Amino acid sequence: MEQAVVEEIVAKVLASLSGQAINDSYKAGIPVGISNRHIHLSAEHTALLFGSGYELTCEKDLKQTGEFAAKETVTLVGPKGIIRGVRVLGPIRKFTQVEVSRTDGFSLGIKPPVRDSGDIAGSAGIIVVGTKGAVTLTEGVICAARHIHMSSADAHMFSVVDGSRVTIEVDGARGGILSNVLVRVNPSFQRELHIDTDEANGLGLVNGQLVTLRHEGAK
Repeated sequence: MEQAVVEEIVAKVLASLSGQAINDSYKAGIPVGISNRHIHLSAEHTALLFGSGYELTCEKDLKQTGEFAAKETVTLVGPKGIIRGVRVLGPIRKFTQVEVSRTDGFSLGIKPPVRDSGDIAGSAGIIVVGTKGAVTLTEGVICAARHIHMSSADAHMFSVVDGSRVTIEVDGARGGILSNVLVRVNPSFQRELHIDTDEANGLGLVNGQLVTLRHEGAK
């Protein structure tokens, strides 16, 4: 066999093995998505903040299908402080929910509880200011509990179901363990661990970094 042919075959084999290694690494890991402070708006509050009939403008598609970061931002006004430029995430939801970090809560002078998304009963309140008006929320501000989005195929591979609580292991100089991580399963979901900026900074994590699902268990 000619040397050139041998070299070409070897190159293809090595490329294949490299691709398989990358693929196996991804299969074993959960990509991290760091969630900065943001707000989900109801149709009613969108109209009050930005004007009647206003529609959000997509600036960037997010990893989860159908979700996007809008061009619109709001200002949060708390008893002790103000945070400007808080991104609105679309699409429109049935109710308004503000997601901040515990550090943000200190700055605003409020105590947002750690909750799963949607569980806002009795949570913290805030004043939200838009370009056309303001809304006073008596509840709706939370620190979003860490959670993983997974497709049905991923859930099968990791032996978990929707509602499972799992443990995540983080490598690195500031690595550690994240317990009580909620798993959310939907055929349209893209695999991603969502944590807030406080958690990410504490563990030295960056967007896209892979972490390991260490323990499975049904809720």
